[in-house]
Amino acid sequence: MVRITAFAVCSLLLLTGCATANAEGTHVGYADSAGPAVIGTDGSAQSRVVAALYGELLTRAGQKVRTADTPYASPIDTAQAVVDGRISIAPAYESTLLRAMPGGQTMPGNMEATLSMALPPGIVALPPAAAQGGVVLAVTESTAGKHKLHSLTDLRRAGTGLTLGGSASGDPDAPSVAVLKEAYGVTLTPAGTASGATSGAADVRVLRSTDPAIARDGLVVLADPKSVVPPEHVFPLISAPAVDPAGRRALARVNTRLTTAQLARLTASVEAGETPGRAAKAWLRAKGLLR
Repeated sequence: MVRITAFAVCSLLLLTGCATANAEGTHVGYADSAGPAVIGTDGSAQSRVVAALYGELLTRAGQKVRTADTPYASPIDTAQAVVDGRISIAPAYESTLLRAMPGGQTMPGNMEATLSMALPPGIVALPPAAAQGGVVLAVTESTAGKHKLHSLTDLRRAGTGLTLGGSASGDPDAPSVAVLKEAYGVTLTPAGTASGATSGAADVRVLRSTDPAIARDGLVVLADPKSVVPPEHVFPLISAPAVDPAGRRALARVNTRLTTAQLARLTASVEAGETPGRAAKAWLRAKGLLR
């Protein structure tokens, strides 16, 4: 079982309490609950379309919202901005957020409880969506059919001839051949070290779960019953004073419906040129969440 790191209250990026000060000495507190809730994103299509979903739902719930003028560099930077009070809400990801915190005791188990323990007072991780934005391992339909592959455990049937590689191979959560060998008893060769192989031609591809190649190429995502890859469900990270109860209930409605496949399609549409707001509205209307 994957061991998830739990941390003391207020440990996020050396945070302390409910407020801090910036480099100029100006006091920074929670985002102003009297003004509009400010939604922040990183520069990715995925973050921008999820933030657009949040914005539409909050608006429908009667809450004033606006989007931060400048995207942040990463999901961790947006999380830091929520805690610092520069923004009110941002899409966040479980393992990415926990990885940014200083080390503490380790424990397996409930990620929601772990986040609740780790975040400072007034900063809330709302329940996550089914959608994940993390790493997956996938094979072509031909490879899956040939070796009867449904999960990583099944890779043992393929013997020692398959290679491992792909666009997300360098991700911190990407499992190595050694990790897969220990967990599942499978023997893979890193793509690029096998004769004539390249990472793009790997038999077992390491990809982001929302990579358009999964749907485009009809890839089969292999189940990970031993949780070698840590979870990266997307969830709203909020400043509690800035998002009212009606807004929280509205956000919960998207999290009960948003799947990884749907998030992948939304991300792909934005990468193809559709605006995040337009993509978000179309999906919410299709799900009966927006008129």
